[in-house]
Amino acid sequence: MSSPPPRSPHEAPQRGRRESLIKRLADSHKESPDREVVAGYHNVNYVVPLGWRLALLLGTMPFSAHVKCRMPRDTVQVVPRIWRRETEVLAAVTRELKKEVPRCFRDFGDWSLHSYRAGEVLSDVHTEGPIGESMMRAFAKFFAKTAGVREERLPSTPEGWPKTGQSQEFFDWLIGFTESRVHQGNRWRFGDLFEAVGIRADVMTSFRDDPQRPRLTPRPFCLLHTDVHRANVVVDRKRLTVRAVIDWELAMYGDPLHELATHLVRMDYEKEEQTRMTELWTEEMENAGHHDLTAGLDTDLTAYLDFEYGQSVFPDVMRAALDLLALPQEPADEDFTRAARQVCRALRRAAEPLKLRRVPDEGRAQDALRAWYAGPHGRA
Repeated sequence: MSSPPPRSPHEAPQRGRRESLIKRLADSHKESPDREVVAGYHNVNYVVPLGWRLALLLGTMPFSAHVKCRMPRDTVQVVPRIWRRETEVLAAVTRELKKEVPRCFRDFGDWSLHSYRAGEVLSDVHTEGPIGESMMRAFAKFFAKTAGVREERLPSTPEGWPKTGQSQEFFDWLIGFTESRVHQGNRWRFGDLFEAVGIRADVMTSFRDDPQRPRLTPRPFCLLHTDVHRANVVVDRKRLTVRAVIDWELAMYGDPLHELATHLVRMDYEKEEQTRMTELWTEEMENAGHHDLTAGLDTDLTAYLDFEYGQSVFPDVMRAALDLLALPQEPADEDFTRAARQVCRALRRAAEPLKLRRVPDEGRAQDALRAWYAGPHGRA
């Protein structure tokens, strides 16, 4: 995080020595033998006890506190990331959502130091199935508060980014990213696997050009997290409330219905829960004075849900294949079975939005995965 300019000739050297000490202490925390490793798809985190010297320098309480040393991973890009530094997003968000978002203490370039919110992630409490209305309402309130973060506090958007209200252009940008960066960008490696499980080369362009989809209603843009799911939410098990929403690296500025759609799909809600969550989202948005963000909800949410189910087929199929390569030994039959199950689930969810002509059964999906694994882009 940037520091304010020095107020006297003596302040700059003092600040420099202080920051050097913070860096040395932070490095020693990162290498602590007491660290707990928490790995995600985009980052690896080391959770360590916060020493009193570093706590005092950071201006926080040391007693029973922990910090998170966060290092980005080099992964296949399967979702948009318009801001390269998650810490810049956190600097803006924590002004408005002090309780719900962990603070970034320092960004050292190749890694960063964050506060740590103790608790359980929702996926440990409710791996699947209903989460209850109180938790869904907590999510709805969180989305309404996130929508209140002012645009001028956010990092600059990329050149050519759709302007607020250009919902159709934003939707088209998402489709274009999926087609060029995720689908075609990885087809050199996964093209044979895609074809073998029924993903045609033109599925996203056909989705984009669907003449039956009406043009989206213009809506004001707001800050979006875009990845609020069970593994990214720290909860209070007793009170069943949201304590913190973590992992902001995929945040962006865009149409609020995209945020709602990604949440509905990635939480894996049943249809009744999707309907109720949508009602609560609308209610909390209106209570917060964001009535204009709900314009066109009845028609446009379907388009965003179709997109989310459709685009997910690419990362889900690729991850199922790559997970086979990540095993320390040759995959067993049960590994291919598990991977085929993941592929078939993704295909069933994408079948209607992408108008897939056929969805293979698990046996054919296994054959496709085995052929890919034995081929030039697998372990061969």
